[in-house]
Amino acid sequence: MPLFMDVHHLGDGVTMDAVAKAHQADLATQEGHDVRYLRYWVDESGGQVFCLVEAPDADAANLVHREAHGLVADAIYQVREGA
Repeated sequence: MPLFMDVHHLGDGVTMDAVAKAHQADLATQEGHDVRYLRYWVDESGGQVFCLVEAPDADAANLVHREAHGLVADAIYQVREGA
């Protein structure tokens, strides 16, 4: 399954708590889309969020975000894991 890193530029006010809730919504929504959200990172001072997801394609990954909470990614990159 392809692996993607998505980037959200949300600006001021991004908090770990809010992102944790959005991630839980992703987990609750991903079933049925062949998508699996794995991890996320938050840059509170920079207002950015990064999500690691297994998905058949970038559109499927973004569809889960759209349905779960509406915070679609500004960019999505297909990545490969290294050591």
